[in-house]
Amino acid sequence: MGLRFPSDLAAWQRWQHRQHILRRLRDVARRPSPVTMHLHVRGTEPAVLFALDATTPTALASVIEPLAHLGDAPVAVLAPQDVASRLPGDWTVLPLDSLTTVPGPLRGVRAVVSAGHFLAAGFAAHVWAEALGARYFVVQHGLLTPFMAPLAPRAHLLAFSDRDADFWRSNRTDVTAHVVGSQLLWSAAKRGRERPPVSAADGPVFLGQLHGAELPRRISGGTAQRFCLQTGAEYRPHPAELDCLSKLQHSMWRRRGVRFAKPGALLDERRPVVSIFSTGVLEAAAAGVPSWVTCERPPMWVREFWDRYELSMWGDRPTSPPILGSIEPARAIAQHVGTVLGHQL
Repeated sequence: MGLRFPSDLAAWQRWQHRQHILRRLRDVARRPSPVTMHLHVRGTEPAVLFALDATTPTALASVIEPLAHLGDAPVAVLAPQDVASRLPGDWTVLPLDSLTTVPGPLRGVRAVVSAGHFLAAGFAAHVWAEALGARYFVVQHGLLTPFMAPLAPRAHLLAFSDRDADFWRSNRTDVTAHVVGSQLLWSAAKRGRERPPVSAADGPVFLGQLHGAELPRRISGGTAQRFCLQTGAEYRPHPAELDCLSKLQHSMWRRRGVRFAKPGALLDERRPVVSIFSTGVLEAAAAGVPSWVTCERPPMWVREFWDRYELSMWGDRPTSPPILGSIEPARAIAQHVGTVLGHQL
């Protein structure tokens, strides 16, 4: 099993649009203004460009944390907003109204790092990499389903595992891959060693995924409701569950007696975790927190997903912590970039 759209980004985008009809109608009604990107430059003549499309924990771990292992090398970061406060060092921030041509400060870029070319920053960075002849690295930032966007043409994937590399490549010959592991899971394991253990007997938290286009809400919502009512688990909405349908669902669940977890970082809860296919299940396992998966009438791809990541079903023993490599993934990513630049990091 591999991607539904192994190489056709336009087909993937059309599928995405069909899954979010109400969001499209809202955007048409509001007539959103064009996105203004922000180019962050550290030093002169940066040789590396990092494209950041989101400031989620997974995106920051995969794309930005390697910066800490590049020393004071001149680098640039492209993002939809000013993120200088999240970056190490001193930065000059330049708003970009056009992404059609390579900005002047990036003429010396030889390596580009992103989470993919399916959103604005990553797409622009790929176009620029092609124009400059720069190496385009795609860093895996989360667990992969068949509905993941395809890899960019001629990309070099830095994957969590061999199985993920094969899955995302989906038999393509124009992309290459290396395994570096997951910075998110590495950091979770480190935090877990610094905190007291969590009992599997404690009341669990169910990680919501109503925002996802991968499953119909009758499955994602039905699973969440039944699990919470049957076990007393608290529901933890995904940060993206802000649309009208999700809010209505939350209100209905509250009336039916579903309790909601307090907002906060996932691992700060220090309670068992359950979900359908959330990256948080494996993140919790890495931190030593008991975690499981469950789903009502799971499609075949969900079962394959559970198998690929060795996730335990609710009622069985908790998911085992993932095996981590000897090199921190952020450092491994920086080392691959350094190879392109002719540096040893």
